[in-house]
Amino acid sequence: MYPASVKKLLQRFPLFKSLTDYEIDPIINIAKNRTYRSGVHIFMQDDLLTNVYFIHQGKIKIYRTDIQGKEQIINILSEGEMFPHQGFFRNDNYPAHAEVMEEAVLFYIPIHLFEDFLINNPEVSIKIFRVLGDKIVDLQNRLEEKILRNTYEQIILLLIRLGKKHGMEHINETMTLTTRFTNRDLANMIGSSRETVSRTITQLKKKQLILIDSDGNMILDTNRLKEELFQ
Repeated sequence: MYPASVKKLLQRFPLFKSLTDYEIDPIINIAKNRTYRSGVHIFMQDDLLTNVYFIHQGKIKIYRTDIQGKEQIINILSEGEMFPHQGFFRNDNYPAHAEVMEEAVLFYIPIHLFEDFLINNPEVSIKIFRVLGDKIVDLQNRLEEKILRNTYEQIILLLIRLGKKHGMEHINETMTLTTRFTNRDLANMIGSSRETVSRTITQLKKKQLILIDSDGNMILDTNRLKEELFQ
């Protein structure tokens, strides 16, 4: 890939958008790109932390496994996002697995070189702190949901959150969830069981709060789903 095209692609990322050509040149010199097939692991939990990744295209699942092998999905990341977030700027291991959900094109930079770049570009460091701050707020909100909401409500809130991040909003206050998630995926995001999620989805379909379009995508009636939280 030519440097000019790399520059154009990198400047689409919020972290690099405001950088001048002169400021972004060091990143172009150290950034590499690679295409990953669906189902491939970019790294595994406890592997040595070596690179920071930027998603140009595709979706990445970040998840952990416990001693029994049970999966807990931490996040689903898409175009314009970076990872890892946990353990970043530490001489440590990757805190989770990163698996490709949809064929992905990633830029990656060795962490020690990226840290050198940040030392010389403090404005990018500030942007990263903002990104990490947003992640902390998101985790706090999820913890609050776990403590204060029952499983039925947690599933509704999860669907709304996924719709906002991985869906398409319509004028009639509905959202089409364009990324496919299995009931097992949804369960692993909130620490529930596949059976519980399946029953809840069935209930929501009966109430016509969720519809399935001709392509098999889930359509969320977001206003009525929010009202359901206060029943």
